Amino acid sequence: MREVNVLKMPARAGLAPSLRHAGRFALWATGLALLLWVALTTQFRDGAGFPTAQVLPPLAGGAALLIIGWAIGRGGTISALWLGVALVGQATTLQLVNAGPTVSYQHYRSLDQVLAEVNPIILAFFVFQISAVLIALAFRGRRILTWLTSSFRPWQLLLFAGAFYLFAAVVSQDIPLFITELIFAGAVQTVTLVTIVMVAWTLPEGASAAIKRRIDGIFGEREGSEQGTSARLDRFALVLAAWAVVLAALLNFFSYQQLPHVPDELAYLIQSRFYAAGTLTVPSPITPDAFEMYLMFLQSDAWFPAPPPGWPLLLSIGTMAGVPWLVNPLLAGASILLSYLLLQEIYSRRTARISVFLLAVSPWYIFLGMSFMTHMSTLTLALLAALTVARSRRTGNLWLPWIGGFALGMMALIRPMEAVTIAVILGLWAVGLGGRRLRAPALLGLVAGAIIIGSATLAYNRTLMGDAKVFPIMAYTDQEFGVNSNALGFGPDRGIGWQLDPNPGHTPVDALINSELNTFAINVELLGWGIGSLLLVAVALFSGRMRRGDYLMLAVIVAVYIPHFFYYFSGGPDFGGRYWFLMVVPLMALTVRGIQVLEDKFGGGTKGNAVVMAGVLALSLVALVNFFPWRAVDKYHNYRGIRPDIVRLAEDNEFGRSLVLIRGERHSDYGSAAIHNPLDLQANVPIYAWDRSPEVREQVLEAYADRPVWVIDGATITSGAFEIVAGPITAQEALSLEPSPRP
Repeated sequence: MREVNVLKMPARAGLAPSLRHAGRFALWATGLALLLWVALTTQFRDGAGFPTAQVLPPLAGGAALLIIGWAIGRGGTISALWLGVALVGQATTLQLVNAGPTVSYQHYRSLDQVLAEVNPIILAFFVFQISAVLIALAFRGRRILTWLTSSFRPWQLLLFAGAFYLFAAVVSQDIPLFITELIFAGAVQTVTLVTIVMVAWTLPEGASAAIKRRIDGIFGEREGSEQGTSARLDRFALVLAAWAVVLAALLNFFSYQQLPHVPDELAYLIQSRFYAAGTLTVPSPITPDAFEMYLMFLQSDAWFPAPPPGWPLLLSIGTMAGVPWLVNPLLAGASILLSYLLLQEIYSRRTARISVFLLAVSPWYIFLGMSFMTHMSTLTLALLAALTVARSRRTGNLWLPWIGGFALGMMALIRPMEAVTIAVILGLWAVGLGGRRLRAPALLGLVAGAIIIGSATLAYNRTLMGDAKVFPIMAYTDQEFGVNSNALGFGPDRGIGWQLDPNPGHTPVDALINSELNTFAINVELLGWGIGSLLLVAVALFSGRMRRGDYLMLAVIVAVYIPHFFYYFSGGPDFGGRYWFLMVVPLMALTVRGIQVLEDKFGGGTKGNAVVMAGVLALSLVALVNFFPWRAVDKYHNYRGIRPDIVRLAEDNEFGRSLVLIRGERHSDYGSAAIHNPLDLQANVPIYAWDRSPEVREQVLEAYADRPVWVIDGATITSGAFEIVAGPITAQEALSLEPSPRP
């Protein structure tokens, strides 16, 4: 088949040195001035001084000018111009998206909203980018189409298009609206894709060898075989691990404000405080209705969090050190190292390096590493278990599988269903499926280690519930939402009735809807690319170039998917498709394999290797400049209404030994304060109670009659920061106040 070189560009005469220097200086000066203005102006900040999503276009514009200025005189000015268009383009299109800190999936704004809310300059650039892309297609479109049809079969192109377009928007009950949004979202992705193609296409011929040398110097040279090598850590992996730790920690500190925001996270942190204090339960509150929180189980005279104990136990290490918000960032760094070692057992070192690089710049990965959720811990343990099996298969080591078994057992104490999934995969791998079988003592160690640690959950259940077979979380959901509400399987009794649950109960149709919700979320969050995140995975899967390691990655993806098909809830929009997070490393590996397929289709030479990786690096750079700060300021700052205001109010007003009544909703208003309650609700510190009704107020004021009272309106009432309504006042005076207004 004749190779079609769509990347060859004619040589162009350069500018005079004086003009180059003047142009470079002008662009740098303008870019720096723009960035300085963004840093100093209050135009892009909210009432509390925190940046808003409107900061992105000028931020991207400043970065684009610096890049274009750098490229002048180095032979890549046109390519840099297209990269600048890509940078500002994604910043622009993100302004058209309605995401925000509420519990909802993101959608594009309606035309009326865009015209009323979006700056006309933003819309003008959006039109400019579309025009530039249409002009580029007018000149280059036929050559691109010729290359596509000469490189892939029609059915392959159809599947690639399906992966590219079908998950560009999230499914909606309003089908015509969903189709309209899907068409628009697909068009936006197409514009972005062509822009990135032009970044690669316009790279000068002479720069390809230099770019390839630089890329090969970072990631290693492309090897003819994808067989695993002797796995080892190196400076590359250590730097990426440190990057992941620092980036996740900074996001937690500044965006997440070191606070849990999802109701589950609040329960995990409280549970970690139980364990740090050396207790499983505390006495029930005198007035339970005033202290009610999601996942806090009230049983006779005991009160305790209902989640499994594994993750809070790990989190308690950080709690005892005073830095629970650092635990997940550290695990994110550890998972980078474990992924690097594991992937080297399966693929070449170059494949492993590019995979963990993409992992380290993945919004899905880093933002879950920022959170207080369980998923990063189970990923770390799953990787550790898989690495021990892989290395034992290769070396015959008999003791490593014991460590893998302990890791599986610990997974069972955190997310039992995920532990079972990984245990099945590793069990098949250990007995010889797809390669060498573990020796009998090693198999015994894997199984015994899992049983030794995992069986602790039976003792835990017996201690709290009086029955080893009764899990607190299941007893809690059965009690609060109905029997079988949290169980696997289909039926009308499944589900808790949350707004994001597609329909009452759970059916195969609901399971397919959940699948679309999670696939859309992963398409957005996995890499944060404006072209979606699954196109290269589709190239790997449907190109006819699958290898043994690729099938292993696909098996993990399928194994993670199957049990969740039978669960009534998708996991919601919190941190992407978080229930499927164990797919993240396989998805990265398949993304890299898709990159390699494209390199081969370009002939595998210097130019092809350079431009494909240049496109990937450009997409990742654009995501770092735009997607990360967008998510940080637009979604996860004050996410779900959780705010740190109560700490400031307590310090400024010296609440001391008082009763603080929080008016508003249970989670976002009372939850913001309840996380600061002591385990001993009689301690000589502020005690925060939910002012949920006049009856509950009367009960809690009687129980704490000897304390001064503060009454505070939460954010759902003020539509902003928490505000003091009254205080310090007596309990009798508090009784005479108006009831809490409805949010």
